[in-house]
Amino acid sequence: MEMEKIRALAALMSEFGLDELKVQEGEITLRRPHPETVVLSAPTHAGIPPQTTEAAATVNEPAAPYEELGTVTVTSPMVGMFYAAPSPNEPLFAAVGQEVKAGDILCIIEAMKLMNEIVAEQDGVITQCYQENGQLVEFGQPLFQMRCE
Repeated sequence: MEMEKIRALAALMSEFGLDELKVQEGEITLRRPHPETVVLSAPTHAGIPPQTTEAAATVNEPAAPYEELGTVTVTSPMVGMFYAAPSPNEPLFAAVGQEVKAGDILCIIEAMKLMNEIVAEQDGVITQCYQENGQLVEFGQPLFQMRCE
């Protein structure tokens, strides 16, 4: 496999936030190194085994929205482009204040030219939309807050 192709594949991994990419043609696997794990250990005392705590390094990761009792935060199941409507001239799938039923489409996330419908898992009312139309979202990033009925 040519070095140009490998560089192009590495750029795709970076663009879409992939940790691993396997190519059958030349049987090549590209892996992104995981963030370093920091191991903290407490001082040991006689007869008490040491305890360790692992903390993954996170950089500029926004805090998760506060969930009140009776609310649910809908998060992105993948990396991709957030679309709030089926097309620019059509109404939003879900707007703040709108009542939604389980199975209703809340938005679309485009990943690698595939349109993935994100649906409500339960009945509720949309109380917050955290993303703007056409914005890139990451895995686990909050999309909507819903008050459950």
